[in-house]
Amino acid sequence: KTKKNTFYDFIDCAKHIKHIVYPNAKISIEGRSAGGLLVGNACNLEPSLFEACLAGVPFVDLMVTMCDPSIPLTTEEWKEWGNPNQAEFFDYMLSYSPINNIIPNTKYPKMLIVSGLNDPRVAYWEPAKWAQCLRSQVTNPNDILLKMDMDSGHFSAADRYSYLRDTAYDYAWLLSVMLPSSDTTLPDNFPL
Repeated sequence: KTKKNTFYDFIDCAKHIKHIVYPNAKISIEGRSAGGLLVGNACNLEPSLFEACLAGVPFVDLMVTMCDPSIPLTTEEWKEWGNPNQAEFFDYMLSYSPINNIIPNTKYPKMLIVSGLNDPRVAYWEPAKWAQCLRSQVTNPNDILLKMDMDSGHFSAADRYSYLRDTAYDYAWLLSVMLPSSDTTLPDNFPL
């Protein structure tokens, strides 16, 4: 029962960057699949620390997914995570399920949640459900965007050009959030 240390360590590193390395820097975070669990928890634990969050096919409905043995990979993951169908694991796992721990009436980072209709690992309804749960509870629902790719699966687009198009979209969104037109200069000590 040490999984939550991952989230605390991630947040401590972000605080170090923001307060020591690059004071007052804007920080964006990105996580795909199980990395969505990481960034989802980071946003729940410290929503004001991050300016933007890019969550690709995010695994965020932990309890629903991990309780269902018919979903691919679930029973294999019980070895590492624990089985929430057993009382000894249920409460701990619920305490870090991003969809179940949204802080109501709080401003969250701007988010781009990306999903694929044909994803066999993180079904499309999981990111869609998370986007709706966020929109219904946070103070800035218009900053929570969901992009559903009707052709892709868990590993994004199948061909190189579609992958590059999708990556360009994600980066264009991120740049529009991090460098609005009135603030296009980087800090003097920014490493290029």
